[in-house]
Amino acid sequence: MKTKTISVQGQEHPSAHEAIQDCDASGWDAAIMVGGKYVCVREAEAERLAAAGVEFAYLHDHAMPDGTHRIMTVPVN
Repeated sequence: MKTKTISVQGQEHPSAHEAIQDCDASGWDAAIMVGGKYVCVREAEAERLAAAGVEFAYLHDHAMPDGTHRIMTVPVN
């Protein structure tokens, strides 16, 4: 398999939780996980990655009925 390098325009974070929080607080459009990194991106950047066939996942904070939270991923490509 051939390895491809692609540049992602966004703000990287050390954890999925921090990426989700920063996206909510700072006005980024989406938190994603791409290449093992957690990044806040604009929607146009996520659309560009999807159109290019890059595998990534949207990150969402899901509130559970017991009051706890889980990070859910929605895979793309």
